[in-house]
Amino acid sequence: MKFAMSFFSILGLIITGTLFFQYHAYSSDLETGNGEFHYSQEIEIVYRENSLDIRQHFKNLPNQKVNIKWPENAVNPSCFIENEKSCGRLSEEVSYFKKGETKSQSVSYIIPIEGGLKDKMLIQNAFATLTNGEASYSVVHISTDSKIVGQWITGLPLVGQQQLSLVNYTMFSGSGTVRDIYWQAGNLKVQEQTPVLSIYAPEAISKDFLTSLENLQFLNEEHVAIIQEKSPAKEHDDRLLFLPELTEQAVEQEVIMSQIKSQYKFKDSPTWLPEVLASYLVKDTIGSDKTKDIVKTLKEYMTADQEAAWQEALNELGEEPISPDTMDKLLSEVLEAKTSYFKLNAAQENGTYPLLFEDDRSVYVNDVLKEDVHVILHEGQVLYTADTLLPYLGYTAGEGKNGYYVNNDNRIFRFPNEPGFYVFNQRRYSTISEPIIKIANHYYVEEAWLQRLFLVELQKSDDRIQIITQEQQE
Repeated sequence: MKFAMSFFSILGLIITGTLFFQYHAYSSDLETGNGEFHYSQEIEIVYRENSLDIRQHFKNLPNQKVNIKWPENAVNPSCFIENEKSCGRLSEEVSYFKKGETKSQSVSYIIPIEGGLKDKMLIQNAFATLTNGEASYSVVHISTDSKIVGQWITGLPLVGQQQLSLVNYTMFSGSGTVRDIYWQAGNLKVQEQTPVLSIYAPEAISKDFLTSLENLQFLNEEHVAIIQEKSPAKEHDDRLLFLPELTEQAVEQEVIMSQIKSQYKFKDSPTWLPEVLASYLVKDTIGSDKTKDIVKTLKEYMTADQEAAWQEALNELGEEPISPDTMDKLLSEVLEAKTSYFKLNAAQENGTYPLLFEDDRSVYVNDVLKEDVHVILHEGQVLYTADTLLPYLGYTAGEGKNGYYVNNDNRIFRFPNEPGFYVFNQRRYSTISEPIIKIANHYYVEEAWLQRLFLVELQKSDDRIQIITQEQQE
């Protein structure tokens, strides 16, 4: 009984201590502004000559310190007095909101536009944001002089617009945040709007095209604006998409790629990697020829169970950055065999690198570890990297005019580019299989031929492959 009492007393102390440290960390986050949160916002924009005058109202703020990140070119950031509490939490240096119970705070600032509004102008990162905060809903009001004719566009759904005697007024509202705004003079207007898409074009869109959009599959419901424009901006918000021609395929690909880049983080990744991920998530191959080749290779290799496991693994990708290395790790787990398929393809500028599997055991030559010698499994063959292994066996090795040459003082080999034979000491020998294999500009020597031609013995254990030369065998 005493033992039980002592055990529960110790357990209680552990739990109390854990809760104390967790609360301490939580309180620290509140004080330093490190706690993550969601908020909503309403943004009022008035264009006056060469600037945007902005009032930004943050709502549903947490009871913690909240750091403000102002636009780089913002001028005169300050409080906007909407009511007696609208600036109560704003610090004197206007760099953060202090911890407090008031849920709403309002600020104002000016974004200069040198030379005034110009046709097809993209104004990037125009609004203040909150560190560690994510806008779950945004409302944007834009007013311009009635003499200025054109169309404002954000990634949010267009609620409405009015031409009044003194001003033109436009309103947007929807889920998520807004970073960039776009202005185009003339008769550009919204031609179609769905829960996911707003399509802006100078002329009406055909009914057949609109009908085709109903069958498109997207990754999420975040609204995007598609603008028909032959000369789009090179860099723009993921919620503003520019297309020279409006086709079903172009809209599907651009929207999906925009959504996947906003939904996932990619690190040191080639342009085709998000396309591969998108192809699996929407279950329809989209993107470049390289993307199509990679998806085709994986589909042809995988069993039904492996493909289902691969699909599930991709569906469960979280907020961690995605790179060729992370994709290789997932693929290796699904196939239960180590591969660097994505990493090798990232390094392969032209064409597609084949799907190879790696024997991850350490390779030793005469009891000396050789870290640059690698063993791969390809189409049922065990292959060793020839350029790195053969010099350790006492040969020079490299590509020449008429094939791959391997030489030492007494033994001279030539493995020609055409299959079916090799040359040893100037004598030709016919073969059924190839001793030296070239894969994506790299040469490999097949394991059985390695032993037969280069007179080595192989000893294998769970963690190492030992290659013993003829001299050591004697």
